[in-house]
Amino acid sequence: MRFDVITLFEPMFDAVTQNGITSRAMQRGLWSLNTWNPREETEDNHRTIDDRPFGGGPGMVMMAEPLARTLKRIRRSGNRGRVISFAPNGTRLTDETVRRWVADNEDMVLICGRYEGIDQRFLDHYVDETVSVGDFVLSGGELAAMILIDAVVRQLPGAIKELSTLDESFSTGLLDAPHYTRPEVWEGETVPEVLLTGHHANIAKWTREKALEITLRSRPDLIEKARSCGKLTKADLLWLKKNA
Repeated sequence: MRFDVITLFEPMFDAVTQNGITSRAMQRGLWSLNTWNPREETEDNHRTIDDRPFGGGPGMVMMAEPLARTLKRIRRSGNRGRVISFAPNGTRLTDETVRRWVADNEDMVLICGRYEGIDQRFLDHYVDETVSVGDFVLSGGELAAMILIDAVVRQLPGAIKELSTLDESFSTGLLDAPHYTRPEVWEGETVPEVLLTGHHANIAKWTREKALEITLRSRPDLIEKARSCGKLTKADLLWLKKNA
């Protein structure tokens, strides 16, 4: 899968190309990344890419023309995939969306806005989807773009062990259960006894019930979604009836 990112801060993306799972997946040839600075598509001496907003107001707005020229260069280089920008008013990024993109295996162009935003005419003409990574404001789209890249790349076949992605938060419809490792006793607190028994059925039951408990406490909306999608078993429903 190929990602092309339009950004004023290209070095920021070293975080995903040089570290962790995404770096190893890139070394295996599972994905690639190109960054493009829209200042390279300006014609004035100051390489201007922003200007004051019409109608007044604080801050500056990224101009449509440098972004459009950069996107056209990306298209000529071979990336014909979907174009995504980032803003708090976008569609919430979810695990379901990420898995759909992975299944589509379509290249992506990510637009990283800065300042007060991007000229709406560019968004209307060139952007396929605006994505939000949460109900908060970031200084720019770079961090959001890296979140998207990380979420997608780790789901690519061969990026990590398949079982690791099949049993994590959201993939089962629930949040993840707690995890423990050595030592068995740390600062006076012991690992739950069931995890030390080696009894796989009892461990699976404990893990599922803990996932239900955490999801019910933290994200009850996911319980209802899992119920409506048929992801809850009879045992799950019985547990919820006793504990909800």
